[in-house]
Amino acid sequence: MITKILVPIDGSKVSQKAAKYAVDLAKRTGASMVLLSVIDTRFIVSQAVSASASPTHVRESMEDYLKQSVQSSADELVNLCTKSRIRCETTIRKGHPVEEIVSEAKKAKADLIVMGSQGKSALGAAVLGSVTYGVMHKDSKIPVLIVRR
Repeated sequence: MITKILVPIDGSKVSQKAAKYAVDLAKRTGASMVLLSVIDTRFIVSQAVSASASPTHVRESMEDYLKQSVQSSADELVNLCTKSRIRCETTIRKGHPVEEIVSEAKKAKADLIVMGSQGKSALGAAVLGSVTYGVMHKDSKIPVLIVRR
């Protein structure tokens, strides 16, 4: 039985599609959801985002900018969960996405991971789908449901 679903999100269209699929699945099974965003620290440089590009119109660090971006994406999905009467929590972690997703799934005692087949990536087409591939092949007993574009 599925009681908790972990959904890694990155703001991409396919991760939003996967999250909506997970919401529908949670409605049908009565499961709760954990929305997880991972800020990949391997690609963060100590640069600042200009005030005009920042949602707050203040010069800020790249990490703060990414946290705000991730949070706005998560907020939309939390609203969808609330409307669907699904218990939902959000978590933002920093680190290597594959490691953080598998670690959070174990920590949250998730019965299922629902994720998109491809997401946003700092390296573009060279690593599209590499996080999904890594989670699928990581030594974990938690089933992974992949939602295609």
